[in-house]
Amino acid sequence: MEKQAVKRNADGNSLASMKEKLAMLGKQRIEANRLNRAEVVEEDRVKKMPKNWHNRQERAEWKLNDIKKRKECEEKGLDYNRQKLLQVSASDADKMESSKKAKKNFDPGFSTFDEAGTRHYQKLVKKIKPDMQRYEEKKAEMGEEIFYAGINTPLPGNFKDSPEDIKRMVDDLADRKEKKRFFSRRRFHNDNKDVDYINEGNAKHNQKLEKYYGKYTTEIKQNLERGTAV
Repeated sequence: MEKQAVKRNADGNSLASMKEKLAMLGKQRIEANRLNRAEVVEEDRVKKMPKNWHNRQERAEWKLNDIKKRKECEEKGLDYNRQKLLQVSASDADKMESSKKAKKNFDPGFSTFDEAGTRHYQKLVKKIKPDMQRYEEKKAEMGEEIFYAGINTPLPGNFKDSPEDIKRMVDDLADRKEKKRFFSRRRFHNDNKDVDYINEGNAKHNQKLEKYYGKYTTEIKQNLERGTAV
């Protein structure tokens, strides 16, 4: 009888432990389903956001921090711009300055001859180093009427260019000629190629056909041109 009682107690304990384990596994399954569902919802929410959402958030946080630091400096009586520059390294400052210059004087490419001439004039002006002594000498030599020439001022024969000015012009022309060697304009039409199209769309279509089937049709085309095709 005692052995049967011990066996029943053991069976009861094992059954209780199994039920406890099943209950624990059920809770874990429910928790896993909840976490998976939360991840799916979060992933869907992120997917529906604009592409630059994170950049906008970082920008908004930076603005809030900037406003907060500015207020703190105003309360302490400090110059915020000066304090902010003290936290910037010399290399970062150079990068920021070069980036600003590039934005102010970016090259949009050729648009008109007037704009291209203006950009070239600005480049030439930047290369000139002002010489105030020579400026005053020229002004005294030429006179204010010719020096500050207007539309109706006769300039030819009234003054002569210096050798330094002529040399600077020659150097600039040689520099432009040297740079031109590395640039070439893409031409749509090849004068040496046979014309086998009626418009640009047909030309592109023929180019695609030649790309994929040209090696198979070269002999046929040559026979047709010679008149020996069977």
